[in-house]
Amino acid sequence: MKNHYNKTITACFVGYIVQAIVNNFTPLLFLFFQRSYHIPLSQITLLVTFNFGIQLLVDLLSVGFVDKIGYRASMIMAHVLSAAGLVLLTVLPEILPAPFVGILIAVMIYAVGGGLLEVLVSPVMESCPSDNKAKAMSMLHSFYCWGHAGVVLISTLFFYLAGIENWKILALIWALIPLGNAFAFARVPIAPLIEEGETGLQLKELFRIRIFWILLIMMICAGASEQAVSQWASTFAEKGLGISKTAGDLAGPMAFAILMGTSRLFYGKYGDRIHLDRFMIYSSCLCILSYLGISLLPFPQLSLIACAVCGLSVGIMWPGTFSKASAALPKGATAMFALLALGGDIGCSGGPTLVGMVSGALGDNLKTGVLAGIVFPVLLLIGILLCRKSKGDFA
Repeated sequence: MKNHYNKTITACFVGYIVQAIVNNFTPLLFLFFQRSYHIPLSQITLLVTFNFGIQLLVDLLSVGFVDKIGYRASMIMAHVLSAAGLVLLTVLPEILPAPFVGILIAVMIYAVGGGLLEVLVSPVMESCPSDNKAKAMSMLHSFYCWGHAGVVLISTLFFYLAGIENWKILALIWALIPLGNAFAFARVPIAPLIEEGETGLQLKELFRIRIFWILLIMMICAGASEQAVSQWASTFAEKGLGISKTAGDLAGPMAFAILMGTSRLFYGKYGDRIHLDRFMIYSSCLCILSYLGISLLPFPQLSLIACAVCGLSVGIMWPGTFSKASAALPKGATAMFALLALGGDIGCSGGPTLVGMVSGALGDNLKTGVLAGIVFPVLLLIGILLCRKSKGDFA
């Protein structure tokens, strides 16, 4: 039976690579778009906010329609929209009077696909028969990290060899991945999330459960702990070490993503021998130490190493919280996964925002901003301890 779902698991892995493509490819072209289409930097920056804002909206709305149209149709739609957005990115800016409007429409389309993937991939993976659900979930989420690293490395190499002016060719090549995975999801078996004859928890039922609120706050803190450092790592490298943006991206966010993926891969391989709660507690403590290192160490090289260590420490937080939620609330179904995805996205946007606001208020002191962000791993640690004490302890 388990072997029967191997192709489903592989398709889920590719689904997270697709999400990494739609989130991380276009930002590599921002400065090129600014020069080529004469778009102000303020509008270019809006694309990031717009992308994640659409994904947040999709997280929320998906509760109402995913169960009605089914996971297979939703998953195919997510991949088709992701591919369509990448293809339209190469077409709309050229044919519309305002190139920025064309880019914005393309981003909106693939953002809907990316938002759906975030809601769908984890529960589809969770439904597949497995000896250790937490181990499988951690392995799944590592593929977003490898996808992120791969998009940056392959795109950088392509731009170096073929020239960034040929970016449309690469966009079409990236679009083939979600298109191919849409065909895969049309054929692979998808197991039901809950047993036949049972119904999943509704929103009002979830909102009455204390442990759900703890898990939701944990999810917000997981996203914030991750992105509060990841989004600023390149700036740390450039300002602290005085290196180029390309080198800064490799030394900062790339190192962060690779170590985060390594942490998830490690638990994905050896999770059957490691207690999930214990691993998350140790990771949270390491995350707190890394935040202190970034903020308080006197040498920029050591602060940058602490940034990379932070990537290692946050790896288990997002997939681990998903796994704990599935174990605690097995009837949570679509509503639970959608709200957890929403919480994670709120954290992903809120964490860097807090760091930026505090830094700006204190004369662009980024170290002090990161120190303020330590509240997120601290709250996550408290949440893990509260979960252990809650009725129906799970791990």
